[in-house]
Amino acid sequence: MTQLETAREGNISPEMEICAKQEGVTPEFIRNGVERGNIVVVRNIKHTRVFPIAIGRGLKTKINANIGTSKDHVSLETEMEKLRVAAAAGADTVMDLSTGGDIRTIRRAVMDASGITVGAVPIYQAAALMIDRQKAIVEMSADDIFDVIEESGEDGVDFITVHCGVTQKSVASLRKQGRILGIVSRGGSITAKWMVYNGKENPLYEYFDRLLAIAHRYDMVLSLGDGLRPGCLADATDRGQIQELIILGELTKRAWEYGVQVMIEGPGHVPINDITANVQLQKHLCHGAPFYVLGPLPTDIAAGYDHLTSAIGGAIAGSAGADFLCYVTPSEHLRLPSVGDVREGVIASKIAAHIADIAKGVPGSLEKDAAMARHRKELNWEGQISVSIDPQKAKSLLETSKSAREEGCTMCGEFCAIRLGKAKSDRCL
Repeated sequence: MTQLETAREGNISPEMEICAKQEGVTPEFIRNGVERGNIVVVRNIKHTRVFPIAIGRGLKTKINANIGTSKDHVSLETEMEKLRVAAAAGADTVMDLSTGGDIRTIRRAVMDASGITVGAVPIYQAAALMIDRQKAIVEMSADDIFDVIEESGEDGVDFITVHCGVTQKSVASLRKQGRILGIVSRGGSITAKWMVYNGKENPLYEYFDRLLAIAHRYDMVLSLGDGLRPGCLADATDRGQIQELIILGELTKRAWEYGVQVMIEGPGHVPINDITANVQLQKHLCHGAPFYVLGPLPTDIAAGYDHLTSAIGGAIAGSAGADFLCYVTPSEHLRLPSVGDVREGVIASKIAAHIADIAKGVPGSLEKDAAMARHRKELNWEGQISVSIDPQKAKSLLETSKSAREEGCTMCGEFCAIRLGKAKSDRCL
């Protein structure tokens, strides 16, 4: 029985109990959210060595870190280090997006080493297998795709991105309007090219019940991917994106009827003044299902700093109701992320999630900020470092001032406003 089916029967699962403790809410709050579809409890029934995690309405905004190889960079050791660094920096989940090397072996290694829930994008492995067989990607069959999805479930993958909304209808809407960048999602592009070559509908849409049967078997959460997400501001919130979202809303209801939990993925590159509207639109069209956003990025020209761009967009999206932020690293659009890039991306996304939680009024979200204020008033440097989002960096930057007898930092020294405020007279300076 899946988490959704358990919730519908009015029962609270052990996983719901664990998530309730993590979130500081009642188990009934989690159960009710799962039943309504606005909370998902993420953990494959075969991945019992990790704690489940709850994502959705009324809960802390979660963040995901992407790792994985490419054809140009295949190093399992490096990916294991990325996994370690991402988890240590505060990622709630990790997705293996490997496209190079023995993808299943890499995924299994990630599953074995990870202390947090793991996601994957099966279409990547299906495409890579075709290349290994010296065939064109568009020659893959529906069975090739579903076989990899079954493998993912069997290996214990907790959630998978599936581009079910890239259909003949949604792609036609995109082409009718026109775009500068076209389709920028790898999974979306592969699917669209497959449909053109084979003259058929997307197998993940046409045989959606087959997908649901696999997800149900492993209680694997479906993250309905935004294969037609905009890759630049000029393409944001166009016909293709919205038509895909409409389809995903329809599929959400079908998944719930089958007892399968669902998240919805979202853009992408979106002007800052359109971010809130995009979140509200998703929540309306997809019946309140948890919203998982990549960024979003409110400018296209911050190459090298897209982790900052993403944090700005993520804070706004989260405050508007997005539940799950996919991190973006400084190397986005430029190269495969390094271990250092992964850490910077996680920290930036963690900042955005915390800002969003304050705006959403998530219980306990302001406590550390209040603690920081008290530590600053007391010039308690160790306390400030301990409650900061990145204690490691805060400690490395701290430089106390000799002119202020080590009490202030070198920014103000003896002119420290807080120190002056505490002084009883000028003779105390």
